[in-house]
Amino acid sequence: MSEESDTIRWSHKSFEELQTFWNTQIEPALQRAGHDLDERPTYQDLLDTGYGGIQYTLREHHEMTLRAFLETVGYADDPSADDGYPWMIDDETTIDELELYLESLERRRNLAASTIKSKQARLATYARVYRDLHGQATLVTRVAAPDDEADEIQRVLAVFDELNQELGSDESKLRYLSDIQQFYEHLQRRAKASFNPTASIAAEYGWTRTKKDNQPLSSQQVRRLYGAAETASEQLLVLALCAWGLRRSEVAALHVSQLVLEGEQPHIAFDDGRKNGPGTVALIYGVPELSDRIDALSSGTREWNGYLFPSKASSSGHITGETVQARFKRLADRAAVRVRGEQPTSKMGRRFWYTTYNQAMNALLENLDVIATEQGSADSSVVLKSYLSEAERREYRREFMRERLADAFEQRPQPS
Repeated sequence: MSEESDTIRWSHKSFEELQTFWNTQIEPALQRAGHDLDERPTYQDLLDTGYGGIQYTLREHHEMTLRAFLETVGYADDPSADDGYPWMIDDETTIDELELYLESLERRRNLAASTIKSKQARLATYARVYRDLHGQATLVTRVAAPDDEADEIQRVLAVFDELNQELGSDESKLRYLSDIQQFYEHLQRRAKASFNPTASIAAEYGWTRTKKDNQPLSSQQVRRLYGAAETASEQLLVLALCAWGLRRSEVAALHVSQLVLEGEQPHIAFDDGRKNGPGTVALIYGVPELSDRIDALSSGTREWNGYLFPSKASSSGHITGETVQARFKRLADRAAVRVRGEQPTSKMGRRFWYTTYNQAMNALLENLDVIATEQGSADSSVVLKSYLSEAERREYRREFMRERLADAFEQRPQPS
């Protein structure tokens, strides 16, 4: 246990004593915790080892940021290094709390990196507008005392007046509001805020969400898209979106190392998990086509980097999600596929997968109704959960899903 737990008297230490304390106490503790002392420690590293109090005393008693202090104890400020996200505000407390909040989302809620980055950008925009209007982005200190609530609500309302003018759609404004509200709620849960100044913001504006049109592609439309594909790459793109239900960013970055094609349960593995989904995706249909694509890429005359959709023009080595979208739209034009008169997007292929999966599950439950009746149960889902093993349930689901995917992908002779 560190000395922090015995209440270090930070404010009684001179600047020189803080430097000595760093060298004799904090660095050894960081090293014991597995931190590489050649790398600049973060505020979170200090919190984890019990020495987060140094950041407060540096700011309050020595008018110095943690980063500036670290320079004095041997951590050079390398302008060419990536020192983290450019919040472009000066309030160290706000920056620390914003970063701790995002780290908490990433660690505890397993949100995708793209989601974290989107939230980060919205929070940064809010903090900068707050700073421009009120001089400093003191988001944390101004919600600490209950007596400041009325004034802070007015300050925050002024920020949202600006955002209301700058942001284009109500959906965008509501996304900003949601992310900012959740940040203040996080501060309240940590007992760092006595109130949430955004709690009633929505009532001030007439923002509404447009009802989403979740229209999927039909089986017939998927069949036309697949039939219009002129290359193995185009066929694989349709399979990845419609038969495997991948996002376009996942399609773009699909790598051979993610594929498990041997055995009874071929699948795609995602090491970092997936946004709102499992870390693996079952390959119920299209494995032969996928294997053929791998064989063709690996046996080519040029060295292959392992991506199923490689690109020499991209530093990542693979195409982008935008390229997937563009290719899908060109294929839809060639196949003369329209959804309610509009050009379909790649997301509609993913919606087809979800719709098809739900249909397969409903068909499976209908087939279990007879067994349910014989067992005296009014709910066929009880049979699925209680009378079938996990392996049996999985095989039944795959069988019913495979039948529906085959109906969409297997080409039929056109009538003469």
